[in-house]
Amino acid sequence: MDSAGLPRRKALLAGGLAAVAGALSACTAAGTPLGAGTKARPEAAAPNAAPATPDAAFARLMEGNRRWVDGSLQHPDRDPTRRQLVAQSQEPFGVVLSCIDSRVPPELLFDTGLGDLYVLRTGGQAVGPVVTGSVEFGPVTGGTPLIFVLGHQRCGAIDAAYKALRDGKSLPGNLKAIQQALKQAYDQVAKEGGTGDPVDRMIRAQIKLTADDLRANADLAPMVRKGSVVVVGGYYSLDTGKVEVLTGAPAAAATPSPAGTGAATPGPSTTPEPSGTPAPMGTMPMGTMPMGTPS
Repeated sequence: MDSAGLPRRKALLAGGLAAVAGALSACTAAGTPLGAGTKARPEAAAPNAAPATPDAAFARLMEGNRRWVDGSLQHPDRDPTRRQLVAQSQEPFGVVLSCIDSRVPPELLFDTGLGDLYVLRTGGQAVGPVVTGSVEFGPVTGGTPLIFVLGHQRCGAIDAAYKALRDGKSLPGNLKAIQQALKQAYDQVAKEGGTGDPVDRMIRAQIKLTADDLRANADLAPMVRKGSVVVVGGYYSLDTGKVEVLTGAPAAAATPSPAGTGAATPGPSTTPEPSGTPAPMGTMPMGTMPMGTPS
């Protein structure tokens, strides 16, 4: 063995190992797989800027709903980068007051991301001081430009309240507080009469009444008059996934084109969706609520 050449070979070997280590480090930093069992992490998309105006916030929500309807969901801002970005502070662009129904999750049906919305959910969008105060929080403390009252087709809470009020009964336990909160909508439908499913008409009345009450709220009304906040009421179709706007859509609102070309399309249609069939009560006695469809 040539002992004189040994140090030189060791030096070459050390240099080669260093080069390999450097190459592996570079591959790891670039997200290149290190082996067959290791997958590269996709780069996080840049977070979407929060809409700053009522028109832009409304357009963002309705474009998300269009994606939900046609199945072209983007699932924006739902990654570790977004989680870290909003961990210390938040800037939601909308407040959504919706029903507790498990089939009506606002973040999904508007295809929004983490930190985009303040969401409140009560049976039949019933409101009271605590709920109203929670709705006020975003606009009053952070300038949130949009409040969206979202009711939905075949609402079990409103169906139960309608039948209990019609028959002079009371729902059990604290459900009677929901019944009482929905009485104004019931009284309006009973007074106006009309054709079609009375429960669906009560659902729509509750949406409009709640939106009207929020617009007249002592703390929100000045912002509504100024134009810094809008209160919109919408009806969600369980059958189609579409949100039908009933009241309050910004007159100048336009939705960005799905192709992302920057072109604008007119705001959403207000053509009524089919009301469908109200939640079945079966042979249950009045005064009890169908727990299979709580909202």
